[in-house]
Amino acid sequence: MKQGDENAYAYLMDTYHQKLCVYVKSLCRDVYLAEDIVQNIFMMVWERRQKLKDIYSLKSYLYQSVYNEFINQHRKKKNLLSLEKEYISTLNTILEEEDTNELPKLIALVKQEIQNLPPKCKSVFTLAKHEGLTYAEIAEHLGISFRTVENQMSKAFTLIREKVGDKMHAILFLLFGSRKLSRSV
Repeated sequence: MKQGDENAYAYLMDTYHQKLCVYVKSLCRDVYLAEDIVQNIFMMVWERRQKLKDIYSLKSYLYQSVYNEFINQHRKKKNLLSLEKEYISTLNTILEEEDTNELPKLIALVKQEIQNLPPKCKSVFTLAKHEGLTYAEIAEHLGISFRTVENQMSKAFTLIREKVGDKMHAILFLLFGSRKLSRSV
């Protein structure tokens, strides 16, 4: 297989594909996810075939690889579920505190206040929130200092908070998701 023999690869898949799928399915209880994980590992093995060491048991290597991939997938899913819970909680908090007719008005107000920001401030805020860039990436992109980015973001939050009030963080979270609201907030 190290020399690119597709028959050796086919033999490997014939021998282990089903067994690995059953193993991963026992971990995640999801047939489709199990098949995706196993397929990813087989692709990775083929792509890295020249780096495989003869001293390793290929069977152990495959089982450890699919387990590690399962763990990685589980962590991603867990982080996503945590974000979804926070989003729903924020939305419920706003809906409990406000008349449901107020939410669209608050969102429109925040969007308008973003548009009303001074040009440099608006540019920095947009790159951070809409594009998801880090402060360092914004500084590099705009050719300004990191500190200037921090100051412009702080200014943007202050200006928006003056018009929107305490609901600003919740509305920004609803609009932009998990991206950091601010280092100073």
